[in-house]
Amino acid sequence: MTNQSVIRYGQLLDFVKPAVKRRSKSRRERRKESRPSELLAAALELFVERGFAATRLDDVVPAIANAETLVSEFPGGAGELLRLVVSGMWSSVGGNLLSGIPKLIIAESGNFPDLARFYYQEVIQRGLALMAGILKRGIQQGEFRTFDVDPTARAMMGPLLLMMLWRHSFQKHESDPLSAERYLDSYLTLVLEGLRVPTPGKAAA
Repeated sequence: MTNQSVIRYGQLLDFVKPAVKRRSKSRRERRKESRPSELLAAALELFVERGFAATRLDDVVPAIANAETLVSEFPGGAGELLRLVVSGMWSSVGGNLLSGIPKLIIAESGNFPDLARFYYQEVIQRGLALMAGILKRGIQQGEFRTFDVDPTARAMMGPLLLMMLWRHSFQKHESDPLSAERYLDSYLTLVLEGLRVPTPGKAAA
């Protein structure tokens, strides 16, 4: 990090530690070994809620790595692989407080450029490469139609990013929030219908 980033990070920690300590006082009776994870969870919740950018990025990177391994070893078709990767990534990251990380990075990228750069290189670029790999596989297998892979991969990542941002901004104001399951099902149906080579019957319709 730059000197300026280090100073800001130190100021952030000075602000966060008292809040985390207050939240942890009621749990003193718990085993000592459990406290570090509780502190991290409390800090992450505080960061997501208040918009600070220091967070547990090292919890996100393994989810990307697991998906990369799945892509390299999966024996089935690209459509089924895409469903597994999207569902798995959401279960690991999107369905918990880690889904607030994109909101933090976007909001604080100007204040913490090194953090934003790390997130871009280790999460965004790898996620796009992962998606592009699935698309190329589908084209090579004849399951997907031929198209420009790179912009398509970005277009596919956009709705997933929006879903995470929405969860930590507008969802709390909805009277009847849309479930992640319904959103992902509609997303995957729409995407796969657009990617797949049309059957002769559909092509003639």
